[in-house]
Amino acid sequence: MLSRTADNLFWLSRYVERADYLARIIEATNRLAMLLAAGDGSSEWTSALVTAGCYDAFVAAHGAPTAETAMEYLALSEDNPSSIRRCLETARFNARAVRTALTVEMWETINGAWLELPKMDRSSFAGGRMSRFTDWVKDIALRIDGSGHRTMLRNDAYWFTRLGFYVERADNTARILDVKYHILLPEVSSVGGGLDYSQWAAILRSVNALTAYRWVYREGLRPWLIADLLILNQELPRSLASCYANIVTHLDSLSNAYGRQGKSQRFARTVQTALQNATIERVFQTGLHEFLTRFISDNARVGGAITEQYLA
Repeated sequence: MLSRTADNLFWLSRYVERADYLARIIEATNRLAMLLAAGDGSSEWTSALVTAGCYDAFVAAHGAPTAETAMEYLALSEDNPSSIRRCLETARFNARAVRTALTVEMWETINGAWLELPKMDRSSFAGGRMSRFTDWVKDIALRIDGSGHRTMLRNDAYWFTRLGFYVERADNTARILDVKYHILLPEVSSVGGGLDYSQWAAILRSVNALTAYRWVYREGLRPWLIADLLILNQELPRSLASCYANIVTHLDSLSNAYGRQGKSQRFARTVQTALQNATIERVFQTGLHEFLTRFISDNARVGGAITEQYLA
């Protein structure tokens, strides 16, 4: 496979997963902001923008965030390279470049989403229609992911799409957990209160894990258990441990097919081993923020190694 083709497939999946994640962040933040007894929810929208990695750019362009301006920037802004609109446009651009490497079902879903995008404007959020938009984005991402999983040959095209998917998902999960703990830590008086519970529930909903938490732990929301679920529980598809189990598997498939291994395989196994050997008690003893910061850096290093080894 040409490195250019592999690069398009890798980033196609990353942008689709990023669009899905942003839709979940918008939905969860909007729900939480409406639960606030007072204020305009600006701190929650600040959290959403920080999680998406675009807070500084937003402030430079729009000043202090409000629900309306933050929502539009995350969803529809042409000036935000990571907005949902730009993610889907870039995903379609990548898909078109490798049209013959995709199945009919994948291409039709991606192209159909691109054709619907021009209809999306501020009115998409008016009159309580925001959930329709986020549901549409999540449905598009689910259909692209599902059609790829069910119809693609298990060859290098499939492995590169899955690598992009899991590298992006791991980064997103780590960032939202880090933001909750260290950007918007609640006041001591609110820990364990109704607002704190709602914040944690919103975090779990944003990664589609609230029901999974209840099944695994069968008790009220506890920050350390939420961290354990999102970091170390391999049964949760969005956990860091699950993402790296899949990254290592697909990198091994590539190395077997191409007859050699490289830095990406070694780096990914190092990250996976660190997650396998970790316990949540040790993570908190050494510092959750430090652990997640190191993980985000290591995950970027793995992505860079994949690019250098296969995509450059």
